[in-house]
Amino acid sequence: MNFYIIIPAHNEQDFIAQTLESIASQTLLPKRVVVVNDNSSDLTQSIVERYTSTYDWVKLLHSKSSDQHLPGSKIINAFYKGFESLDNNYDVICKFDADLIFPKNYLEQLANHFKANEKLGMASGFCYIEKNNEWILENLTRKDHIRGALKAYKKECFNQIGQLKTSMGWDTVDELLAKYHNWEILTDESLHVKHLKPTGLSYNESSKYLQGEAMYKMRYGFIITLISALKLAYKKKRFSLFRDYISGYFKAKKNKADYLVTKDQGDFIRKLRWKGILNKFN
Repeated sequence: MNFYIIIPAHNEQDFIAQTLESIASQTLLPKRVVVVNDNSSDLTQSIVERYTSTYDWVKLLHSKSSDQHLPGSKIINAFYKGFESLDNNYDVICKFDADLIFPKNYLEQLANHFKANEKLGMASGFCYIEKNNEWILENLTRKDHIRGALKAYKKECFNQIGQLKTSMGWDTVDELLAKYHNWEILTDESLHVKHLKPTGLSYNESSKYLQGEAMYKMRYGFIITLISALKLAYKKKRFSLFRDYISGYFKAKKNKADYLVTKDQGDFIRKLRWKGILNKFN
C-alpha cells in the first residue's frame, strides 16, 4: 500500500530527527513524506534538510502563520499546505505529529489491517509518554479514539468525510463522520508509539476556550457538552478546564459559530454519544 505522510512542524528541533529516523527505519517505507515547517524560529528546517538530501521521498515545505501554538486551524492549515503538494497516488494518507517515535513495523501493520478489512477507514497505534524513566500509556488514550497526533486514513474514507476540518475538534469530528458513513475505526494496542511531548504542553493560553467551542460546532448540545467537559477536565486533572470548556461552548453559541456538521450528522452524533454514555452504566 502507498502511504503518504504529512508532518506539520513548528519549532520541533528537539524531536523531529527522531520522528524522521523512525519513519526511515520502517519495514514498509512510505512513498512520500512532507514536512511542513510552520513558521519555526529554531533549527527545524536545517534538521529536516538533512533528511531531504538523504531520502528522495522526504520533502520540506514552508508555511507562514502565527507564532502562537494553537490546536486546530494552525495545524490543519499546515497539513493542507503539504497535502496540496502531493499527487493522488496514495492508498493511505497520514497526519503525524513531529514528536513521535514509531515502532519499525508500524506502517506495515497498518497496511495489514487496511488490507484485511475493506470497511476500515482509520487506524493507529497507542501513544506512550515517559514518566519516571518508564513509558506509560498517555492518559488521553482510548480504545475507541485515534489521537490527533497519529491519524491514518484510507483514501476513500478521507474523501467521504470531507477531509479534515480547519477547527479545534477536527480529530474527533473526523471519526464521528467516518462512523456516519459506515466506516470502521481500529486502534492496535500492540503498536506502542512514543510521544515525546505530551499533548497540549505548549498550547497558548488563548486556546483554552476552543474545546468547548468545538463541542458546540459538533452539535453536541448542552448536556453532552457538560458530561464531556467534566470527563475531559477530570482526565487532565484540572477542574478549571471544565469552566473554560463550558464558557467556550456558550461563547460559540452566542456568536452563532459555524457548525462542522449538518443537522442530520448532528442527530447521528448525539445518538452515538448518548449510546456511549449509557453503555458506561451497563
